[in-house]
Amino acid sequence: MRNKIARKIDAIPLIKYRQEVAYQTAVKKHLINLPIISYTDMSLVDKIKHEGVVITSLEALGIPSTPDILAAAQKLIPKIPPSISVHKNEFVVHANSQQIKEYPEIFSWGIEQRLLNIVEHYLGLPVAYNGVYFRRDIANKVELNSRLWHIDKEDTKILKIIIYLNDVNEDTGPFQYIPQTLTEKISQSLNYTSGYIQEATMKSVISPVNYKSCLGLAGTVIFAATGSIFHRGKIPTNADRFTIFFDYGSRWQKKRPYTVNSLTYKDLVLLASNLPEQKRNYIFY
Repeated sequence: MRNKIARKIDAIPLIKYRQEVAYQTAVKKHLINLPIISYTDMSLVDKIKHEGVVITSLEALGIPSTPDILAAAQKLIPKIPPSISVHKNEFVVHANSQQIKEYPEIFSWGIEQRLLNIVEHYLGLPVAYNGVYFRRDIANKVELNSRLWHIDKEDTKILKIIIYLNDVNEDTGPFQYIPQTLTEKISQSLNYTSGYIQEATMKSVISPVNYKSCLGLAGTVIFAATGSIFHRGKIPTNADRFTIFFDYGSRWQKKRPYTVNSLTYKDLVLLASNLPEQKRNYIFY
């Protein structure tokens, strides 16, 4: 309820306008502090800004700790049960905080400096690392929450990095999105501010031929600007989908009441205990 009230307040035109002006001012001030990145990474950032999504791979990125996260993920996958309750509407099982702490390599991959620099160039502001989600999306017919079309509203800009841990095709629950330019038109047409949109409603304003499915083998990596595009997880029908989601926003708006980390403060302290202070600043902003 608190989150809903906060979002409604933020949607008031005058408040929204003032926040946008303050945000753009902060971005301009931070421009000279943006880290230096390679031409390849800048090209990736430009594609995210234009399309809203970029698909690459762990191999192409070449992040040094990738072998560590893959080894940890293969050990964790068998420990994620296909169900944790008898609730008929359950559709996803997350690794719990104890399991994330047991395999710190998964959390640590998300604060590799090169990734943080890419994220910072997209956001235009200092990065807040909002944690990691290790997911098993169940192959069933449940169509709720993140399986419905939505735009993330926790911050002005949000970037998520998604790793596929198994091969994903149209029948195994790909991440789907609607390109940024079309998202803007749909938002205006539906007078969208927040929440989930049923498939029938989306079809009434845009043809499904415009839906983009992110397909790929295990090791596929997706950079998704989920605060700027309509997106959803397509329902898997043939097999469960295993993924890791890394969540980033800016430190500029982190007093928003609906911003949370995937882990408790106590867990974060433990996971960050061996990190240098510069890296801890991305977590304890």
